[in-house]
Amino acid sequence: MIAVMPETGGPTVSQILGEAIGSLRTLGRRALLALLGIVMGSCSVVALLNIGGNAATQSLAIFRNLGSDILILQLPPLTTGHDGLPLRLDADSLRQDMPAIANLAPVMSYGAPAIFNGQQSNANIIGTIPELFTAAALSVEAGRALSGFDRRETYAVIGASLAQALSQPNAPLKLGDRVRLHAYQFQIVGILKQEAPGLLLPFNANETLFIPLEGMPRLDPHARLSHVVARANSAEQVPLAGEQLVGAVTRRIAGDVQPNLVYAQQVLAGMQQQSQTFTYLLAALGLVSLLGGGVGVMNVMLMNVNERRREIGIRLALGARRRDIRNLFLVEAVALTSVGALFGAALGVAGGWGYAQLSGWAFALEPGALPLGLGSTVLVGLFFGLHPAMTASRLQPVEALRDE
Repeated sequence: MIAVMPETGGPTVSQILGEAIGSLRTLGRRALLALLGIVMGSCSVVALLNIGGNAATQSLAIFRNLGSDILILQLPPLTTGHDGLPLRLDADSLRQDMPAIANLAPVMSYGAPAIFNGQQSNANIIGTIPELFTAAALSVEAGRALSGFDRRETYAVIGASLAQALSQPNAPLKLGDRVRLHAYQFQIVGILKQEAPGLLLPFNANETLFIPLEGMPRLDPHARLSHVVARANSAEQVPLAGEQLVGAVTRRIAGDVQPNLVYAQQVLAGMQQQSQTFTYLLAALGLVSLLGGGVGVMNVMLMNVNERRREIGIRLALGARRRDIRNLFLVEAVALTSVGALFGAALGVAGGWGYAQLSGWAFALEPGALPLGLGSTVLVGLFFGLHPAMTASRLQPVEALRDE
């Protein structure tokens, strides 16, 4: 039975919603196909936003684990001091000019094959001072770190991966063993813990052999300082510490060369901006899928309008206003997409959680995923349902009633 309100009134929201749901039930499989397209579109938006957000969080966590108070100063090649000799930096003298710096260590880098009991492996050789282990947060698993008493000694601290590469099944490398570098035998006084790769550090500690800075000319007579690794007193003082570090080192360099400073907060800011762009891209891909579902809704609603022309004509003839007809079909489209949005959002959250579990990430629901997924789906239903609704409201009663 079709109930029509007089011209002075109009159907209530509950009446329109009830009729819309009743009409959708008569669509059968066509409604299910349109609903499936909306579900997949909404699922894509929610899942991709969650996956992108969790991927960005995981990447940022790797950098945060490095320590937000670490600074890396890269020196220009062939840097000389004001005396014309290769640049030398005294940590104690530098620290007096940099009150915001807690620890710092100049670094020389060199590559050479390391040999132990017939086992050979290419090693990164780092010549440095004992403060590097504090500045770079390197942990010793066995033995000790380098000390101030080792300056003229052939002592070394070895990374966990390099120690394993030089070991044999029945003869693992241990404390007190000697590793040959060129013509020199370096005694192992410490073995580092296995560390996550330090993406900011100028070396991979797991594959590195650390020796006293003064011993580097034995291996490479032309060795020069390449980096300064420093740690600020706190994360809040990192920008100030960076200015002090650049200024103090620049004053000790001859010429107009400028060292390059990198610290975790810079990288984090860049990564956050990049991850935000990446998340927007994923959201756009999900919206493209959602638009495809919206086209399916419009096609179903146009077929629905065509099949109900006589009903529309009767409603208009009995006094229904054109906006009542428009609202009826518009509510049908929005109701269809709303149901799809709910199912799609649930599947999207489940999909994001499953991907995080497979990737070994900690899952966290992105704050904007559900509002954007649900809201965009409803808006798509409103947009694509508007044309069929306007088409239905513009029908002439006489022409509509002629259709069989």
